Amino acid sequence: MIDLKTRIALIPEFPKPGILFYDISPLLADGAAWRQAVDQLAERIAAYKPDLLVGIESRGFLAAAPLAHTLGIGFAMIRKRGKLPGDLMGHDYALEYGTDRVEIQREAVKPGQRVIVLDDLLATGGTMAAAIALLRLCGAEVAAAGFLIELGFLSGRERLDVPIEALMRFD
Repeated sequence: MIDLKTRIALIPEFPKPGILFYDISPLLADGAAWRQAVDQLAERIAAYKPDLLVGIESRGFLAAAPLAHTLGIGFAMIRKRGKLPGDLMGHDYALEYGTDRVEIQREAVKPGQRVIVLDDLLATGGTMAAAIALLRLCGAEVAAAGFLIELGFLSGRERLDVPIEALMRFD
């Protein structure tokens, strides 16, 4: 077993001063480690019996798409405003300074579908909470949220009202 935490690069002062960025690029570049991460997360996610996996732009796509393939189920994308074509559903949410919006194609999720939302990292939980709210507006049953990394010291899980699966936790 590979210690997956050793495949996460800590980049200080990125993308701005005072931020320590948890970079998953080394994990993605190591075939054996990435396979292990996908397999471990797939095992945890399968227990929720999802019909569909939803990835949050953009690094959430990197986790959700191979997991959907591994589990043999569909994959849908939640993106920021203006990034998806067609008939959309959207949800506005508050940021520290202002608001943002997440959107999904209306036909991507069917009412009553059991979905799991994935992102690479759980920090404050704001984007994931917005994604969960959007999926519920679509009529989905959000069974859980999955992450490669959880930053426990930011308490993001406290903002979420679904079970959380994270492969790695940094405190």
